[in-house]
Amino acid sequence: MKILAVGDVCGSIGCDYIRKVLPALKREKNIDFAIINGENSADGNGMTPFSANSLFDAGADVITGGNHSFRRKEVFDYLEEKDCVLRPYNFGDANYGKGYCFVDCGSFGIAVINLSGKIYLEKNAPTCPFAAADELIEKAKADGARVIVVDFHAEATSEKRALGLYLDGKVSAVFGTHTHVQTADEQILQNGTGYITDLGMTGPVDSVLGVKKEIIINRLKSNDMSKFELANGECSLSGCIFEIDIKTGETINIERILI
Repeated sequence: MKILAVGDVCGSIGCDYIRKVLPALKREKNIDFAIINGENSADGNGMTPFSANSLFDAGADVITGGNHSFRRKEVFDYLEEKDCVLRPYNFGDANYGKGYCFVDCGSFGIAVINLSGKIYLEKNAPTCPFAAADELIEKAKADGARVIVVDFHAEATSEKRALGLYLDGKVSAVFGTHTHVQTADEQILQNGTGYITDLGMTGPVDSVLGVKKEIIINRLKSNDMSKFELANGECSLSGCIFEIDIKTGETINIERILI
């Protein structure tokens, strides 16, 4: 089977673009299952029921989150209600939602795990992602999952790399999100786990991580703390396709994409 993982969608412009290109991409690449990181899918950061539903309408099967998952209060009940909308499991102060889901695909099952890194993401008081991963992998096995996929929402590339190597042979794929910059290190690790440090983002190209470039330049140059505004203009979609053997749970092919 082929699983498409799409990097952080930025605001309504990113949602509009993914609705435009994802259906054709899924047909062209014969995608069986799509995971989209939606923690920035609402304008002004965070996620709302409206922005999440727009990603489902575009073709998402599971939506993952990150450090902005709880930014919008209107999403709290939605996180509780929707089994396939996740936030990082290991948030120490989390009161809403879940960080794991199991999807029954008939002859086999897929488990999706959402975790947060600790380095530079202390605000949500994340607990150890390694221990959390071990716990959820055992749950996935008990649920009968043949395919296990991990979205590791983390800042430090070293932390992402370390978790990827730690989970090699334990899960089908590990992909990083959060930095909005796609890395060129997609690979199949020694024991069959597909890995990429960061998927990148889906949103405006002429921007700094989705934000108007002038705002970020002025903030860095002169400490101007103006409110962030989403950029506009031409967009791109970035992500990675993992082709997985459902009998072994191993990745047998990996393809980084940028549209």
